[in-house]
Amino acid sequence: MRLLHLSDTHNLHRQLSNLPIADIIIHSGDISYAGTGEEIADFVEWFGALDYEYKIFIAGNHDFCLENKNTDAVQQFLPKNCFYLCHSGVAIEGVRFWGMPFFFSDDISGEYHSKIAQVPKDTDMLISHRPPLGILDNANNINFGCPDLLQKVLDVRPHYHLFGHIHDAYGIEESKQTTFVNAALVDEAYRLTNSPHLFDI
Repeated sequence: MRLLHLSDTHNLHRQLSNLPIADIIIHSGDISYAGTGEEIADFVEWFGALDYEYKIFIAGNHDFCLENKNTDAVQQFLPKNCFYLCHSGVAIEGVRFWGMPFFFSDDISGEYHSKIAQVPKDTDMLISHRPPLGILDNANNINFGCPDLLQKVLDVRPHYHLFGHIHDAYGIEESKQTTFVNAALVDEAYRLTNSPHLFDI
């Protein structure tokens, strides 16, 4: 199965052309810039019309409109082959995906850290917006990743951990158990400079 991973498009999704062929496309958050309903609706219209068998997306810290939204309430606006994951999962052709959005309010309240504990042990593909601490999370010599998320990944050992958030840390890093992918497409000036990651599982 071939997957295409992208993140941090910040309203520039319609500038993406000639996206590679894949079975599943995954967006790991910051689909918008200001997080308005109009921005989210435009992304959903674009994403839902893409020619992929399955589509998955989560929310990032810019996507304010999705904060505190019931997953089912969002899902009803999506095609049947498109999944919005919010501390929830979906199994596709035997591969178990789990999605974790990232909102600063959850981080401040401590809710984000309690949600990390909900990641199932049998997760094959973890999708989060925020990176784990020390892995593709560095900008201006500061590591912005989450230590609790790192520990959860070390415990669960998913085959892949897909994320974005830190624009300067685009890339791929591999450990013995997990391949980590930061697919932030924009740079710190919010210019489209990177390409989505394409890989087979």
